Amino acid sequence: QVQLVESGGGLVQPGGSLRLSCAASGFTFSTYGMHWVRQAPGKGLEWVSRIYGSGDTSGGSTYYADSVKGRFTISRDDAKNTLYLQMNSLFPEDTAHYYCVRSLGTANNYWGQGTHVTVSS
Repeated sequence: QVQLVESGGGLVQPGGSLRLSCAASGFTFSTYGMHWVRQAPGKGLEWVSRIYGSGDTSGGSTYYADSVKGRFTISRDDAKNTLYLQMNSLFPEDTAHYYCVRSLGTANNYWGQGTHVTVSS
């Protein structure tokens, strides 16, 4: 079955960096577009970033929310079935639970359990 397991969250000071990982299994990872979505405490879900898969006409293309553009970088290693989110220049408002999502917005979507990021001094 499809499994997405996030890791890499933790406590970081403002201005610091973290790299999140999402280990995927149970499907042909390389062919699927993948997303990162976050939820800050007491707030709704916020889409963060997307990377297309080889099964998409825009394979490998990346997109970002304005709130993270220029600071976050999404990437993937299809050989390792792993999705990444490199987060630099973190702000306190980046504090959130970060989810790895496959097929976001479709009936066939899958979510990981998430990993928590706290940005605080």
